[in-house]
Amino acid sequence: MELSQTLRFRSHTLPFQHPLHHHLPTTPRLNFIPDCPLSNYKLTVSAMRKPPIEGLSDELNAIARRNLDFPYTRRQVRDAFKDVQQGLDHCLFKTAPAGIRTEEWYEKNLRGLEIFCRSWMPEPGVPIKAAVCFCHGYGDTCTFFFEGIARRIAGSGYAVYAMDYPGFGLSEGLHGYIPNFDYLVDDVIEHYRKIKARPELRGLPKFILGQSMGGAVTLKVHLKEPNNWDGVLLVAPMCKVADNLLPPDAVLKVLTFLSKVMPKAKLFPQQDLAELAFREPSKRKLAVYNVICYEDQMRLRTGMELLRATQDIESQVQKVSAPLLVLHGADDKVTDPKVSQFLYEKACSKDKTLKLYEGGFHCILEGEPDDRIFRVHDDIISWLDTRCAVKSVVHASYH
Repeated sequence: MELSQTLRFRSHTLPFQHPLHHHLPTTPRLNFIPDCPLSNYKLTVSAMRKPPIEGLSDELNAIARRNLDFPYTRRQVRDAFKDVQQGLDHCLFKTAPAGIRTEEWYEKNLRGLEIFCRSWMPEPGVPIKAAVCFCHGYGDTCTFFFEGIARRIAGSGYAVYAMDYPGFGLSEGLHGYIPNFDYLVDDVIEHYRKIKARPELRGLPKFILGQSMGGAVTLKVHLKEPNNWDGVLLVAPMCKVADNLLPPDAVLKVLTFLSKVMPKAKLFPQQDLAELAFREPSKRKLAVYNVICYEDQMRLRTGMELLRATQDIESQVQKVSAPLLVLHGADDKVTDPKVSQFLYEKACSKDKTLKLYEGGFHCILEGEPDDRIFRVHDDIISWLDTRCAVKSVVHASYH
């Protein structure tokens, strides 16, 4: 039986669930009960200790428990775990194509922040079809699961590029802190503008791919420069927050005020979604090896900025005009697949496709059974191949 379905236009207005990372919180955790009467509404802080990773030495577990607020510590932790991660029993690492040329570097952006950058190129002698620029999800980094995903895309003839946002992964900035979502979007635009100007990419199509919160980043990038991309690919994108998942108005006002007074505080209410992101239990267990992801309670300003970003996207969704591919697990409880359908229906793109994967959870690129993961990757590559072929025909006929 077909595991995915390609949907064409049907009119509905649909809700959304708030997307968060899939790791367990480790330090102060704020308990949030939205169904309680307002008079009983409480924000309480309780401590949680990060459990040790089974099978690792005491030394590595001690490294994994370091304070990751600052980039130099995150870089040390990543260096200590780099070989361990690549040896994990996951199809992304075990079946990665050979011969892929990789590079990583740091560069200062216009805001003076040091940004971590990565690239994956096809093996020597294989022509580059197009560039694919990746935007990662909340709390994440381009150095863990995306390593295997990027290698598979590069193995199909694409130049793949990624960066860690300021405050995430190996880039400079306070861990997990987004003082202004538009600044983050501008950082992405700045970096990928330089990538797209590289001589080896001259005349080639350029695509942007975003996962979860990275889907919101991708949409904001497209809305700011609608004619600069040959296609937009979204995986379980964060586009809208359901009203029933928002705090009551009075509490939201308090959080708004606190986000201005103590913006970096780790107090924003969130759900524990550890078991909702990965469908396959064995792959869920491997997520703990993503040791530089942001696992703490969401910072107040970060939470408010995510709310503001999704509201802005919702108000402009009809302006999405690029060729569009949206992929979503049908049973995703982190970001609502119905909102992807809402986006698909409202976007003015003439070339748009929505694929829902039956039984799929949030992390369809890395957390499903092996055959499903490969199917999703193949759907991405097939979509890219088709658009590149059309672009080549148009280019040839023009000349």
